[in-house]
Amino acid sequence: MPNPKLPELVLTDDERDMLEGWARRRKTAQALALRSRIVLRCAEGGSNSEIAAELGIQRGTVAKWRSRFHTDRVDGLLDEPRPGRPRTITDKQVEAVITKTLESTPASATHWSTRSMAAASGLTQTAISRIWNAFALQPHRREAWKLSKDPLFVDKVKDVVGLYLAPPERAAVLCVDEKSQIQALNRTAPILPLLPGTPQRASHDYIRHGTSSLYAALDITTGKVIGRLHARHRAIEFKKFLTVIDNEVPAELGVHLVLDNVSSHKTPVIKRWLAAHPRFSVHFTPTSSSWLNLVERWFSELTTKKLQRGSHTSVRALNADIRAWIKTWNDNPRPYVWTKTAAQILDSIARYCTRINNSGH
Repeated sequence: MPNPKLPELVLTDDERDMLEGWARRRKTAQALALRSRIVLRCAEGGSNSEIAAELGIQRGTVAKWRSRFHTDRVDGLLDEPRPGRPRTITDKQVEAVITKTLESTPASATHWSTRSMAAASGLTQTAISRIWNAFALQPHRREAWKLSKDPLFVDKVKDVVGLYLAPPERAAVLCVDEKSQIQALNRTAPILPLLPGTPQRASHDYIRHGTSSLYAALDITTGKVIGRLHARHRAIEFKKFLTVIDNEVPAELGVHLVLDNVSSHKTPVIKRWLAAHPRFSVHFTPTSSSWLNLVERWFSELTTKKLQRGSHTSVRALNADIRAWIKTWNDNPRPYVWTKTAAQILDSIARYCTRINNSGH
């Protein structure tokens, strides 16, 4: 028995634009993209068998979505709600949990847990977890923040970021700081090596064998580091490090130093030394803004890749390890690329200040 004649499928301009947009999807909603391609092809004419052969699908699939589109138009291509167990938690209960989480704390703790909130709300721990996940609430987490009170904050940010984004010609820009009180720690038992299924293991307790202070200057263009180790971190040691920089940077280049506001950087001894070496220009980061000094990023790598899991029986061994790591770094230096402009940084801080001000803090 021959098939009945297929009804003509005509699309409006809005429907065609919507279907073509859905059909172009390559990674998300692939089922919806296929249905859109089926309807677009049906609008061009042809039998269900022809269209199925062209798209590499079953004839019944083409018939289904052609019929659904005729009946419900674009809405017919969307997935219908699936039957399932009816909700046991009302919107009012969800709202109560969210309000209690945001506006109160338990009597015996500083923040809610899924167990304490479940006991307080009468819901299950799993239900509380799902509600918190749905609203991206994480009471167990806490982040720290600090805003600089430097009256010249804006000017200093523009000055330092300007150096990063547009370094002056015939000059070296060096980010300078000291990592003080690096401890030579020796574990009380040998570190057990990594094994399949078992991480490296070290004893929790340790013996202190003294401390060392590292002065470092990071060249923002090449990524190379000038480093010197001292037993103490005073203006005397900082002056010695400035002399090292003066000797290592070619004499024909100017030197721009990015420094923080620690007192040893501003003593009369340092001021006299800088006055006697006019090729040196100093750029101070704002108070409480160490994130603006790129050498801090290098210190972070030194800590995580060498110091954090190291074990040293003496300060001499610690210093030798740090010197070896600096040498390895300088054999293949990797400069850090600053991307944010001063305007973007200041706008971000302004938005954050507005947000915390509006939240009532």
